[in-house]
Amino acid sequence: MVEIVTDWRDLPDRLRGAAVAIGAFDGVHRGHQAVIAQARAAADRLAAPLAVVSFDPHPRRWFQPDAAPFRLMTSGQMARAMAPLGVDRLHLLPFDAAMAAMSDEAFAREVLADGLGVRHAAVGFDFTYGKGRTGSPEGLRRHGEALGFTVTAVDRVDDPDGLKLSSSAVREALKAGDMPRAAAILGRPFALEGQVIHGDKRGRTIGVPTANVPLGDYMRPAYGIYATRTRLPDGRVIDGVANLGVRPMFEIDQPLLEVWLFDFNEDLYGQIVETDLIAFLRGEMAFDSLDALKVQIDKDAAAARRVLAS
Repeated sequence: MVEIVTDWRDLPDRLRGAAVAIGAFDGVHRGHQAVIAQARAAADRLAAPLAVVSFDPHPRRWFQPDAAPFRLMTSGQMARAMAPLGVDRLHLLPFDAAMAAMSDEAFAREVLADGLGVRHAAVGFDFTYGKGRTGSPEGLRRHGEALGFTVTAVDRVDDPDGLKLSSSAVREALKAGDMPRAAAILGRPFALEGQVIHGDKRGRTIGVPTANVPLGDYMRPAYGIYATRTRLPDGRVIDGVANLGVRPMFEIDQPLLEVWLFDFNEDLYGQIVETDLIAFLRGEMAFDSLDALKVQIDKDAAAARRVLAS
């Protein structure tokens, strides 16, 4: 399990001295994984812990508070995605006014050297940091030489088939409903995690009870129907079919993920579940009646079962 640390000041010795990968890491996609692998190589060489340095909230949210939702994962999902990569700690640093005002030299000195005591830092080829984004990989290397840590920059990683490995490319795929492309970039299916809330329970009246999860700050994938797999808190994984969106027939103010879990009849209210969006089946539609809706839901469920079985 990856330990999450939320500050860099006054840390005990056991939380200092790691080889670190630094970046936003939203999605922990295959490009991010290459940066973490570089840090892991340094950690092995130095016999040091492996850590990741990231930020909460995402710097983009700080500088653009009114931006549309764009996140690809929660901090918990981020930590879980890093665990198979050998990461020991996730330093999820608060991105606030003080952090935003730091020069690149101050960040290197106060946060990385004095605070975290890093021994090595791995960054992506396009990494920028510090007030005005004045810091670069080469600049960090110079700061590291003065402050006692080494730095490596990872070249851009491209898929052999020309697939761009970036968070923006994941978002583009999700907006297009191209779940195989999103999964190819991420190295796993895109997943939404959240607490199951009470809905209007209309689905129960037609024999389709759903687990409803608000999207919050997640980016909005294409609205429509998905074949899904949902992980429950006890570790079980349940196949299902979900509507993601605002339901044109019974419109709601904020989009929801509404998952019908196949062959499942248990109370999930208040529990945290994580749902993989495996395949996009169709866009949202309005129907003339509940009966017509139920007929379509049965067709969608059959399509989802076929996709998930394959």
